[in-house]
Amino acid sequence: MLNGMQTRRLGSLSVSAIGLGCMGMSEFYGAGDDAESISTIHRALELGCNFLDTADMYGPFTNERLVGRAIAGRRDEVVLATKFGNERRKDGSWVGVNGRPEYVRAACDASLSRLGVEHIDLYYQHRVDPAVPIEDTVGAMASLVQAGKARHLGLSEAGPQTIRRAAAVHPISALQSEYSLFSRDVEAEILPTVRELGIGFVAYSPLGRGFLTGSIKTSADLPEGDSRAGRFPRFAAGNFDRNVALVGIIEQLALTKGCTPGQLALAWVLSRGQDIVPIPGTKRRSYLEQNLAAADVELTGEDIAWLEQNVGEPAGDRYADMSTVNR
Repeated sequence: MLNGMQTRRLGSLSVSAIGLGCMGMSEFYGAGDDAESISTIHRALELGCNFLDTADMYGPFTNERLVGRAIAGRRDEVVLATKFGNERRKDGSWVGVNGRPEYVRAACDASLSRLGVEHIDLYYQHRVDPAVPIEDTVGAMASLVQAGKARHLGLSEAGPQTIRRAAAVHPISALQSEYSLFSRDVEAEILPTVRELGIGFVAYSPLGRGFLTGSIKTSADLPEGDSRAGRFPRFAAGNFDRNVALVGIIEQLALTKGCTPGQLALAWVLSRGQDIVPIPGTKRRSYLEQNLAAADVELTGEDIAWLEQNVGEPAGDRYADMSTVNR
């Protein structure tokens, strides 16, 4: 237990039961405030949330530097996760998915430098490169473990066969994929696969990219510069109102439980198994505190059954281009 927060295991790695996604501090969800973001990370550590999630592409490159500044002098308090593989240029333009071994090694060195650390606790391949055998990519990642630059390895949005092939090369501690009341496709094949192999599951966007907080009722509720409406079909006109209505159903139960809809949504993810760790993202201390309090929300079997019976499929795909996930 960390300052009152329960811990969970991702393979052989112990982390706080709820982590902190840092992406939105630097990009995609409106303007950032570095001072408040750093204060949010410090508050997370104070409350026992020690699992921080970033990636080289966020910013691009600026989020790792921000996290590095926040944890300077506090490295031993943090379980630090970052990712490579979604290659971008400094101007923010996209190069593509890159899993080539030489790129893996160069990307890791660059992340270590930006973060200001000597090792990464959990190093993920952000997306699977269809042009490079997973054995080659994970082989290069394994060499980073041997060199002491990474402690544990992970994959993100990988399909069952890719996960099996990767695990045959080197132990995989965690698979990170989207999972929430709005995104349950991993339940069919992916969760059974990782559980068979002893791999932990990290749930990103457990709040449905903010929808499940109940704070987004119209597109006007998205801050200026927010990219969600343009990037994600569930926020697009034609889908938006249907999804707001689904959140209204969740709000009904949250009211009876004395919690926010976001806390209820996180409690549901936590209820799916001790091997699942949600990493809700925020850049504000107030929202962080709300999210972490979800660990204290107790759902009964009847609550869970009611949610699963009444909250239907959201309108719209998770991404405009679903071809890059579950490879």
